[in-house]
Amino acid sequence: MRARARSIAAVVGAAVLSLTAGCGLGSGSGTDLVVYNAQHEDLVAAMLAGFAKETGIDVTLRNGSDFELGNQIVQEGSASPADVFLTENSPAMALVSQKGLLARLDEDTTTQVPPAYQPAGRDWIGFAARSTVLAYNPGLQPAGDLPKSIMDLADPAWKGQVGIAAAGADFQAIVSAVVALEGEAAAAAWLKGLERNAKIYRSNVAVMAAVDSGEVRTGVMYHYYWYKDRAESGENSRNVELHHFGGKDPGAFVSTSGAGVLASSKHSEDAQKLVNYLTGKAGQQALVASDALEYPVGNSIAASSALTPLAELDPPAVDLASLNGPQVVTLMQQAGLL
Repeated sequence: MRARARSIAAVVGAAVLSLTAGCGLGSGSGTDLVVYNAQHEDLVAAMLAGFAKETGIDVTLRNGSDFELGNQIVQEGSASPADVFLTENSPAMALVSQKGLLARLDEDTTTQVPPAYQPAGRDWIGFAARSTVLAYNPGLQPAGDLPKSIMDLADPAWKGQVGIAAAGADFQAIVSAVVALEGEAAAAAWLKGLERNAKIYRSNVAVMAAVDSGEVRTGVMYHYYWYKDRAESGENSRNVELHHFGGKDPGAFVSTSGAGVLASSKHSEDAQKLVNYLTGKAGQQALVASDALEYPVGNSIAASSALTPLAELDPPAVDLASLNGPQVVTLMQQAGLL
């Protein structure tokens, strides 16, 4: 199951990658906002449906992965046709920000979301969040013997008993938090331990399915894959429960999905409106009403009652601007995980 294929996140500065136009929203107003979207297309479409109806502004989604689209923007520079960039995780957004390609957001947008979900530079902002969890099979792994920290998964006792989706942007964002919180040397040692211990799968869903079948006892992933599966058929989660590390452990990292306006946007006023809508009451309520089961981050917007409240997760404080995707890819390659 080990995938040695090079992650697309490693291709910083690679040739321009093709984009697929996912869908168009709006009523033909003449203004056409182009959104490079790395979040789940169905979630973003649900969140933006009200925006299109309210404003009449056409929105075209061009869908891809975090670093595929982030690298695309870096390659295009000021010639990018994108007006807005949306990510699943924040490292790709931080990459674009570091290149000076994002505009500062309007103050009435930045005040809609707590400071923990946006960088100090205020050139992008969180609009959704997902919690890191340890999925485990209680028939094989007693809850009382779960690791106290995500860092413990590098111990020899976990050899062959943990699943990860190493090539995915989700897992790489978790690694970026480990680097930020524990330092590069500790992160490198942890990754080397995971290279010895972990079985590698193509996705979070595949990790969960492996835990469910007993192929591994535990797996690192985000919370919402389990909640969505349980809300549907339960096919991949019947024998799976979730463990939240808490205690500000790196394994309690809450990843932020970001929204930013391109400095080169030809429709900057409307692009700012779109980000404002995503982070405002209507956009956040649309997220909660969707079947995505991710966390809203807008002020005073409660998550689905099915979820453990975000306030109870006790995540570590992480400077979102410091999460370095290219550094993480290099460390993972050196450890033999990519």
